Amino acid sequence: MSNFLNNLKSNLEGKNVKIVFPEGTDKRILTAAVELAATTYVNPIVLGDKEAVEGLAKTENLDISALELIDPKVCEHKAELAESFVERRKGKVTHEQADDILNDVNYFGTMLVYTGRAAGLVSGAVHSTPDTVRPALQIIKTKPGVSRTSGVFFMLREDELYVMGDCAINPELNAEELAEVAVETAKTAESFSMDPRVALLSFSTRGSAKTEETEKVKLAAQYAKEKLPDTPIDGELQFDAAFVPSVAEKKAPGSELEGRANVFVFPSLEAGNIGYKIAQRLGGFEAYGPILQGLNQPVNDLSRGCSKDEVFNLALFTATQALTQNNG
Repeated sequence: MSNFLNNLKSNLEGKNVKIVFPEGTDKRILTAAVELAATTYVNPIVLGDKEAVEGLAKTENLDISALELIDPKVCEHKAELAESFVERRKGKVTHEQADDILNDVNYFGTMLVYTGRAAGLVSGAVHSTPDTVRPALQIIKTKPGVSRTSGVFFMLREDELYVMGDCAINPELNAEELAEVAVETAKTAESFSMDPRVALLSFSTRGSAKTEETEKVKLAAQYAKEKLPDTPIDGELQFDAAFVPSVAEKKAPGSELEGRANVFVFPSLEAGNIGYKIAQRLGGFEAYGPILQGLNQPVNDLSRGCSKDEVFNLALFTATQALTQNNG
């Protein structure tokens, strides 16, 4: 196991961070939750129909006695959560509507986070990204000064570690929005004890091509640098100019990144999603995420093709985010 993951575990030792898993009737989720319950890193809360979860545990020979299992439809705190939901939605829903909405495990789980009964949420093994993100945006909302959430991946190969974003949420961004994603991605990297060196990527380096797309990236880099003057940030850069020192020397002389970027911000969701998957499938990197950033409390989205180990590890990331935000 990499030093990075070992460090996450070491920092979480004894913390027992409460993380809610809305998809308790999924084998991967329930197995990971049982494994997490045997640690002192995460104290899992599992949601789902009680009989269905217990039936799955029996079939898979899983001991769930250490898990906190909640069936949203019959939870004794549901009325209280519904009242908080109505208040949060500022009258956009009635109490009857709220009671019905909270039968949805993602909404229920997000309310547990919002009301402090859990520190973070991990979902997406069964549900789509919008199913996970929508409740978070309605209830937890973005941090002051942040207009949108975005999704980054931590790319890990042995002890090589990089962060790539936005690879999950926003199809198109203007220069100001792209700068915001760059700033939030740098902050996310820093919160995981990285020293961010941020490259805003394009198909052009320093004006080698001039189009609306390249000018947008160039302007975004300037905006991001204004917000984080002490963080190495540069753009627009082609990937090789951001990553290979000898190429950077030729294509981007004087760049403060010096071809040693470790945080990569893509100009569009299309580029970001393709880029991280190429690194994952051809480069042999493990991709952890998407880690959602910009929210007041951590909510993270699994791939529906995730493994049990990916569930376990994303819980570690989520717990780390929760501790960082509480300490910040």
